[in-house]
Amino acid sequence: MTRRLLTALALGTLAVSAAHLPAAAQTKTLRVVAHADVKILDPTFTTAYISRNFGYMVYDTLYAQDATGKPQPQMVEKHTSSKDGKQWTITLRPGLKFSDGSPVTAADAVASLQRWAARDSLGRAMTGAGAEWKAVDARTFSLTLNEPFGMVLDALAKPSGFPPVVLPERLAKMPATAPLPEVLGSGPFVFKRDEWVPGNKAVFVRNPNYLPRSEPPSGLAGSKKSNFDRVEWLYLPDSNSAIAALKRGEVDIIEQLPPDYIAPLRTDSNIKVGSGGAYQGFLVLNHLFPPFNNAKARQALAMATSQDKFTAGMGYPLDMRVTYCATYFICGGPNETAAGAEPYRKPDIAKAKALLAESGYKGEKVVLLVPTDVTYLNAEALVAAQTMRSIGINVDMQNSDWASIGARRAKKDAPESGGWNMYVTVAGEFDVNSPISNAYLSAACGNSLPGWPCDKQLDELRTAWIKETNPARRKELLDAFQTRAYEAIPYVNAGQYSAAYAARASLKGLDKLWSGMPVVWALDK
Repeated sequence: MTRRLLTALALGTLAVSAAHLPAAAQTKTLRVVAHADVKILDPTFTTAYISRNFGYMVYDTLYAQDATGKPQPQMVEKHTSSKDGKQWTITLRPGLKFSDGSPVTAADAVASLQRWAARDSLGRAMTGAGAEWKAVDARTFSLTLNEPFGMVLDALAKPSGFPPVVLPERLAKMPATAPLPEVLGSGPFVFKRDEWVPGNKAVFVRNPNYLPRSEPPSGLAGSKKSNFDRVEWLYLPDSNSAIAALKRGEVDIIEQLPPDYIAPLRTDSNIKVGSGGAYQGFLVLNHLFPPFNNAKARQALAMATSQDKFTAGMGYPLDMRVTYCATYFICGGPNETAAGAEPYRKPDIAKAKALLAESGYKGEKVVLLVPTDVTYLNAEALVAAQTMRSIGINVDMQNSDWASIGARRAKKDAPESGGWNMYVTVAGEFDVNSPISNAYLSAACGNSLPGWPCDKQLDELRTAWIKETNPARRKELLDAFQTRAYEAIPYVNAGQYSAAYAARASLKGLDKLWSGMPVVWALDK
């Protein structure tokens, strides 16, 4: 209550004070209701979307995906590669600076890429292909590979998970076991740490040393020169307060609109409701303990799952959800395939019960972690409980806030000793759409991902798909990979939907918002 009151007072004070400023002295400000409270200011330490979004505000990347998903140079002026694809030379644009005025050098890029490669799935895959980065001069660096790697530019333009942002060398070389203590980037904004109120507000101002590209913004590529002097992220976990602030014009955009508000806001002429990109629901299973250490139990849950029940239960209207999506990736995406999906096309409770019995399940309690503070995840968990009970699983629903679940899911303790059997989550299309970007499909044996999936056949097929450069053969390997995924079931796909944002209709550039990514530099008012 205190936080909401402080936020309301802050909004009111800003509105009143701005009204009495001379026009020339007024600061042009964009106010965004962020989907979460930003706690970790280091996008190289966590895959949390709010930290990723923070990264795009203050850092830049060597390459970036445009609105069609194609990698484009961002901090890079030019590159060359050998015919066999094993030798690359990359040159930075002249004049790049960090926000403190210091130059961006090839040594900064190399150290940043080395840090990224140690943590990211694509980076580790490049390391497996023998990737070695070296600074050649102040603006030029090289990449040497022992074997061809067909996804070099895709990797360097990776938009999510761990995006390869460029840090100063001294920061990039710090231990990756803790978040970086300092924020210093060359991106479009500077973080105002002195105005940061955790649990309430984060503030960014235009970076005076940012050097934009000449191309117009497209996706995450092109110019990121901001139309705003100042951007404020407000954390308003009470949905009613956020909606009221939007209607009064005290905020400009709500980044993730709760599904229950989609229909009523669509009738408000002052509000624009739009798609925040494709998402997929995940039912994450613990592969270390019964019953889901047995593939037949995982297959049983997949066999009982109705994707449409999940996405409808989460509150998304029919025009914002896919009633059934056969692919483990994204329907409508470049890797969509139905390979191996036929047995799961329609829920079959009888077959699911038979598979569960074959797994050796004897009615033991199955611990399901239920988030209480994120409405759509809570709904996803409730439908998951119904689905498990429909095939005879004894569900033990244990409620807690999402942050607590985030800590608990990392524990390898037995479920009866504080561990877990299952939790639910969602992922945006960039963290779903390929065997190497999908978190639970890219997890090789020995991973540290909560749930700890392991299937050596998937590992072999994934490696072959990454290395293959022939498009026809790559498609064959992709189909083989998904067919095996439907046998091993690393996780259960709970369905695809489109997240929603809500904004003041007077806000310009909303058509440039890209799949839920934070392209606030494309907006104006």
